[in-house]
Amino acid sequence: MRNMPWRDFTALVASIGVVGLGLGATIPLTALMLDQRGIGSGIIGMITAISAFGILGAAPFVSRWVAGHGPRGCMIGAIFAAALSTALMEATDNLLAWGVLRFVFGASMGVLFTIGEAWVNDLAPESTRGRVVAIYTTAFTLFQLIGPALVAAFADKVPLPFASCGALFLLAMPGMLLISGGAHNHGDEPPVAWQRILPRMWMIAIGAAFFAMFDTVALSLLPLYAMRHGIATELAVLSATVVLVGDTALQFAFGWLADHVGRRKVHIGCGIAVCVLLPMLPFAAGTPWLWWTLLLVLGATAGAIYMLSLVACGERFNGQSLVAASAVVNASWGITSAGGPLVTGVLMQTAGVNALPAVLWVGAAIFIASSVWDKNERG
Repeated sequence: MRNMPWRDFTALVASIGVVGLGLGATIPLTALMLDQRGIGSGIIGMITAISAFGILGAAPFVSRWVAGHGPRGCMIGAIFAAALSTALMEATDNLLAWGVLRFVFGASMGVLFTIGEAWVNDLAPESTRGRVVAIYTTAFTLFQLIGPALVAAFADKVPLPFASCGALFLLAMPGMLLISGGAHNHGDEPPVAWQRILPRMWMIAIGAAFFAMFDTVALSLLPLYAMRHGIATELAVLSATVVLVGDTALQFAFGWLADHVGRRKVHIGCGIAVCVLLPMLPFAAGTPWLWWTLLLVLGATAGAIYMLSLVACGERFNGQSLVAASAVVNASWGITSAGGPLVTGVLMQTAGVNALPAVLWVGAAIFIASSVWDKNERG
């Protein structure tokens, strides 16, 4: 990958990896601590979902903040806010206060995701954009996978778990300080309103929204789906992990394929693959090798839809428009990650357990339809 500013890229990937580690640890730690205090699962779900509303709350303002303070300044501020809002959960048991802190945490994550995704697109050479963005998304997902393992290993052994978890975010600071402050700074450009660019990125936004729904439904409801189909509890819990492993392991392969075959073809092809694979879930549950293989491939193809949505942002936009486009992507994520598990859970209870693959199939089909509409609009 020639003409790649490797120092900035490596520092950015290291920083966002640490953010993924902190995020991956914070979510299960919050649920665990609430459960140990006798809080019901409904309240735990609400406290968890508030972070998604924080992402939504921050999305309209990120472009303006970057225009005023630059991308690096905004990311440093968001890292401190994430660390502080997590650590302060140590100081109170009040659920309302926890809700406010989780909202601030979600807003911080929204700023970090939006700017990080725009920045990696800014750094990436056009010819290798798929592979560069894939390395970025792989690093984030890999570190996010490690987070729950840290909680499982140390939650009962660390005297101040939330303070320790908040301190994890501060490990991202050295990487931030290594990035060239002005190399990719669009602070001298006026902010761009999301309303101006949304008509040019419906396919991108819907692709991101689909993966957010897929990801949150897989993490929250796939183990339950597996148990309802007769898979042992211990193995059912691993189902969500296998999906994430597929997402992590094969992103670079999809990025390479997109750079060589055509990014749009691979993007749409992944949507079609998801639609073909999802109806097989009920039949695969009784055959272990088929179940695990199917989950790996589903995780990989669904993850590639999101990764290639980020790539498409970099192809279509630059400067403050790219920041605004990344904000739209993260707003889409916030909406469906908050509502997807809720809708799917209700339908599983009322219409049957196979509502899970049905809801995800509809989401993938809408993505494919949006790609056809996008092609017609763009000629």
